[in-house]
Amino acid sequence: MELQAGDTFGRYELVSWLGRGGMAETWRAQLVGAAGVTKSVLIKKVLPEYADDEAFISMFISEARISATLSHGNVAQVFDFGQVEDEYFLAMEFVDGKPLDKVLKRARKAGLGALPIPVAVFIAMEMCRGLHYAHSRTDGSGKPLGIVHRDISPDNVLVSYEGQVKIVDFGIAKAQLLRGFKTEPGVVKGKYLFFSPEQARGEEVDARTDVWATGVVLYELLCAKLPVEGPPQTVMMKIADGRIPAPTTLRPDLPEELNALVMQALAPERKRRFESSHAFGDALAEFLHAHYPRFSSLSLANLLRVLFRADLTHEGRELSVPASFHDEARKWGEPALAKLLDAPPPEQVQTRRLVRAVAKPPPTETTQPDEPTVPTGPSRKGLYGASAAGGLAVAGACLWFFMGSRSPEPVARPTPVPQAVAVEAPAPKADPEPPARKVEAEPPAPSPVQEPEGETELQADELIAPEPTRPAPPIRKPSRPVRAPQHAVAEEPKPVPVAEQPPAPTVVAASAVQEPPPVVPESAPAPKKGVLGLLDSKRQEVQQKVSSLVKTKQQEIQQKVSGLIQSKDYDAALEAANDCAANNPDMPECHLMLGAVHAKLNHPRESTQHYETFLKLAPADHPRRAKVVELLGKE
Repeated sequence: MELQAGDTFGRYELVSWLGRGGMAETWRAQLVGAAGVTKSVLIKKVLPEYADDEAFISMFISEARISATLSHGNVAQVFDFGQVEDEYFLAMEFVDGKPLDKVLKRARKAGLGALPIPVAVFIAMEMCRGLHYAHSRTDGSGKPLGIVHRDISPDNVLVSYEGQVKIVDFGIAKAQLLRGFKTEPGVVKGKYLFFSPEQARGEEVDARTDVWATGVVLYELLCAKLPVEGPPQTVMMKIADGRIPAPTTLRPDLPEELNALVMQALAPERKRRFESSHAFGDALAEFLHAHYPRFSSLSLANLLRVLFRADLTHEGRELSVPASFHDEARKWGEPALAKLLDAPPPEQVQTRRLVRAVAKPPPTETTQPDEPTVPTGPSRKGLYGASAAGGLAVAGACLWFFMGSRSPEPVARPTPVPQAVAVEAPAPKADPEPPARKVEAEPPAPSPVQEPEGETELQADELIAPEPTRPAPPIRKPSRPVRAPQHAVAEEPKPVPVAEQPPAPTVVAASAVQEPPPVVPESAPAPKKGVLGLLDSKRQEVQQKVSSLVKTKQQEIQQKVSGLIQSKDYDAALEAANDCAANNPDMPECHLMLGAVHAKLNHPRESTQHYETFLKLAPADHPRRAKVVELLGKE
């Protein structure tokens, strides 16, 4: 059955869609009790296409049986298991934080590379505690259940904003209590990059298999790289042979004591590893308390809040970080972390100034977002009020800003198709402008209706997919200078009610849309000669490159998100749009994409919030503004 936020699923109310895995999807939900008491949970629901897969359903039920018996501070607890309209689900503890793989990714993005040593050691220590609890579970008669996770990796470890570390997904755990749950010969489960040698050889596993995987996770946290990488065949051979490079080869500043602990956990022979997760965790705790006695779960919580403060600000949340943490973190000896701590809050970062130093072109509206360009008129302050060298500095800053962001993965570009574009008639001017050639306007297609009340569906593809337009043919320069129309961007124009809409804008072919000639003041100064003239020339060259980079960057992000939406990879599209907003919180296009993706995910509330943010940030002449106003039904 199709679900969306606000629906009732069994005795739970769905709040928001979180993601989709290979065979299940997850929702944030809440259990509503008597007197309005609510409890946040995470719903893990089997996808409809696997509802008839007996092998998978059996494994899913086994996960529920195993997980329901686990109750530990380092294991995400399962509260409920059931079936709604032939769809099985788990109701699990909702952890307010991030998966460990996302924490690693954000740390690299922030310039840290690997995690600070005490942070990595603490996370691995907490993982060991949760795993040992599961490994030592017994049945009612005291017989060990023989639970082994088998799939320990960063994406199965959650870190909360309160500093908690929790292991999730015992879906491929082995419990000897469960009949037929043993791995069949030749069947390999889990992620091969975290396999132990015995897993690579297809042998029986035990609790020390999870010790190995925890050692691999700690290795990656400390070195920002896995001990073995490559295609499955190569990785399996190296793991089976025990060809693991020491962490100090990648991170020479690592204490030898810690290096020895990691290598013991990664010993090829099980009898040479730590005998249990408890023993591994105790060794890590001894190292942590000896070298970083002040470190605690609060230290981890504060680091997470620093790394994800842009996300928290974007969500309207403020989680405080005490000044004492700054002093503690500086003692870890991480220069990149000290720089991160000294950075201003997200709302004070100079993203706004740099982006707005790139102006919008004249107000010709097309189906493609306006192409940001550097202004050439002498009236723009901040760029032309400085000397030629100052102009080069500003342009260089813009280059740094746009080149410094992570480049999205390439996405297949749509085939250019001639599009009809709407051009609003300009207000009367003292100096007449050349009239545009008119053609018969095409009637607009009716917007699809999503709700009985008549709300317009928030179309994703139509709003964010960049559509290339044909270049305008060369035009004859007018005999007198043309004054560029002025547009106020400080205030948003109030949308006109439907009953009072002005006549429809004239529609012309894309090939007929012509860029107005450059503004040439009547008293323009003569071109500079010598060094100043050369600087002016270089400045203009850099500004042209900036304009090209801005356009390319914007189009790449939009094409990536649009391509992911078309391939129905909504989770990846949401991640790309969130990254855009986290890096550029004042860029309206990022919120436009977030609104579009949430619309595709049937998240009307989140979609509306991001569309409204777009309207607050976008200039009055933004080509998407009118469409968003129409979609929101603003009066």
